[in-house]
Amino acid sequence: MTNTAAAPRVGPALATLLMLLTVFGPVSMDLYLPVLPALTADLGAATYAAQLTLTACLIGLAVGQIIAGPLSDRFGRRNPLIIGVVAYAAASALCAISPTIETLILARLVQGLAGAVGIVIAQAAGRDVYSGGALIRYYGRLTVLGGLAAIVGPVIGGQLARFTDWRGLFLFLAALGVVLLLAVLAVFRETLPTERRTSGGMKQTGRDFRQLFSDRLFVGAVLICGLTHAALFAYLSGATYILQGVYGLSPQGYSVAFGVNSAGFMIFGYVAGRAAERWSERGTLTIGVAMSGAGALGLLATGLFALPLPAVLVSLFVLASGVAFAAPPTTSLALAGYPEMAGTASSVLGLARFGPGGVAAPLVGLGGSEAVLPLGIVTVTSIALAVLAQVFLVGRGQGTRPVVPPAPEFTDPVGRDVGERRSEPA
Repeated sequence: MTNTAAAPRVGPALATLLMLLTVFGPVSMDLYLPVLPALTADLGAATYAAQLTLTACLIGLAVGQIIAGPLSDRFGRRNPLIIGVVAYAAASALCAISPTIETLILARLVQGLAGAVGIVIAQAAGRDVYSGGALIRYYGRLTVLGGLAAIVGPVIGGQLARFTDWRGLFLFLAALGVVLLLAVLAVFRETLPTERRTSGGMKQTGRDFRQLFSDRLFVGAVLICGLTHAALFAYLSGATYILQGVYGLSPQGYSVAFGVNSAGFMIFGYVAGRAAERWSERGTLTIGVAMSGAGALGLLATGLFALPLPAVLVSLFVLASGVAFAAPPTTSLALAGYPEMAGTASSVLGLARFGPGGVAAPLVGLGGSEAVLPLGIVTVTSIALAVLAQVFLVGRGQGTRPVVPPAPEFTDPVGRDVGERRSEPA
């Protein structure tokens, strides 16, 4: 029997809040990048140690989703979300008052873990209120929006750096956490009724994960997502030192360069979503990986031959746009076959999106703060591995997943109040 009594209504307020929950984690990850050199000097830290603050947040964002996803399936969405937002605001305040680089790294880890709760709850709540094609389109938008937020963060940080230092940026994030907490308390009603919550505990979660990782196509899509985003986060970690230290851009000039890349990310992500839906998921993915590879090769050439600033800017733009172009088809390929556990599958994608980036980010700083070559090596290696995953897993992945009956199509309701959309309980 369909449970419609508790079905939430997706009006503009809830739709906006779900989007904000998706972006505040990635934005907080790299908002401070324009002032990272100043932070490094202020705390007397080495370049690689300062970049570990980015790594810690990335690891938190990755691991936190794997933890929060199953917990929200068992205990509901609202209470874990409230706890996560409170922890986020507190961790951001601790970042602002950190006296040492070690304290900051620890606070950033907690900040990432708490920020991950918002990401995974937005994904899981979307599964509660959307179904069919609307659900896949919703996840596609979240994927592109989350990546765009990671690009926009340094733009916002660069502008805020005109008025405050790095500690002020973290206080801004703490205030953002308080505002989000008030919004959650006012807008977010429980979307998962008690009777639909899981009761199998860790055993059921383990069975779900085993089913996902036995699917060659799912594994390939997840690997491509993780490896392309590793290249993106390597760029986010290293570009602030290269563009300011090597090429002399100011924090504001750096934020303008990131603004151009943000526009490219948004445009190419939108075009890719249309192309994947109307043309070919695998074809769109191939183009995205190829674009990412071209940008990575440009960065490698810059490191080898000391190319001028325009070459670096073009390479960064092509790399970021390629990652955006690959994101919608990887999400669709990973999630389309698993509507009954889209939340668990999305948490794996979230782990892939941030985990490899946490490994790649500090590698960029091993050659020093003004070395371009490590960035080129890391990005080229990441994309080369993504190509292998596409050829040997995605290219051969047809027919490896279970047949799932098609879900009914719904008009995409984001931003409009269209009433009840609850699918049949499992």
